[in-house]
Amino acid sequence: MIVTMVGVGGITRLTESGLSMVSWQPILGALPPGTEAEWQQAFNDYKELAATQFEKFSADREMTLADFQEIFFWEYMHRLLGRVIGLAYALPLFYFLIRYRIPGRWKIRLWIGLLLGGSQGLLGWYMVKSGFADLASVSHFRLAAHLCLALFVLCYLLWMIFDLHPFPSSAPMTTSLKQLRAGTCGVLSLITLQIVYGAFTAGLRAGYTYNTYPKMGNSWLPDNLMSERFSSFFSNIVSNPVTVQFIHRNLGLLAVLAVLALWAFSRQHELLKRQSFAFSLLLSLVGVQFALGVLTLISGMNIALAVSHQVSACFLLGSLVWAIHQLLPSGGKQFGISTKPKEAT
Repeated sequence: MIVTMVGVGGITRLTESGLSMVSWQPILGALPPGTEAEWQQAFNDYKELAATQFEKFSADREMTLADFQEIFFWEYMHRLLGRVIGLAYALPLFYFLIRYRIPGRWKIRLWIGLLLGGSQGLLGWYMVKSGFADLASVSHFRLAAHLCLALFVLCYLLWMIFDLHPFPSSAPMTTSLKQLRAGTCGVLSLITLQIVYGAFTAGLRAGYTYNTYPKMGNSWLPDNLMSERFSSFFSNIVSNPVTVQFIHRNLGLLAVLAVLALWAFSRQHELLKRQSFAFSLLLSLVGVQFALGVLTLISGMNIALAVSHQVSACFLLGSLVWAIHQLLPSGGKQFGISTKPKEAT
């Protein structure tokens, strides 16, 4: 459900639908406008509070109520899916808490998961608010924070799932395996930075600046890579669309090379079957992610390819989390989970 949420969020961003709902009502907002008058009021609120974006949409042709309903649909689905995910997590949690079916060590971890989900909703609204008034889109910094928190929640839940189904490793935790785990954590950090720049690319619409690969236009280093319009070097690397795209595309190549080196390092050691498969899966997924990124770029930001690229990042992150978990020395026992089969009763 979270992976689907990330995909719908990508569509919402690419269709610039995020500002179509100008209020946040966690309960009452679950229902869309039902009458013609309610739709017209929602449209009028949008024209008032998201005036800059409305004027941008109406530059070539006056935006109609039907046009507004189209962008409203994606933002509404995004928020509705968030509510559904919250209920799908909270209701079973409360049920098992009431029935005393959750071990003590797990209660705090599951409560943290619920808190993270609620924080994601608050951060989403904080992001949307940044697009009102004089701006035509939301802050790319808040967009990056919103996406990163979603992916952190995904990884947090995956880690708990892996703990519930621990991998009983009989192999000793040698120095080389510790190095392999450290290298995998390093690749995770690199992929995280790449995802942040992917969010910057989406928020700044930087993907539209140069739609060629491997060169940017006719040059490896475009002239406006460091523009005087931005006050400093730091401002260029986080807010200049050309520079952001340049960093994002090269971080992607660096990630492929890093994963390839990690996979080659893993092949030099005696790994258990599931450990070896984890690194082969990681190599395959980083290749898919890189290919989707290039295809998205040269297609001129085709929505289907762009969303596939964003969803693919979820699977890539998941494979990294799994690979790290496979290298834990205790096989999940640190969380009070037995890896031995239960005796028949």
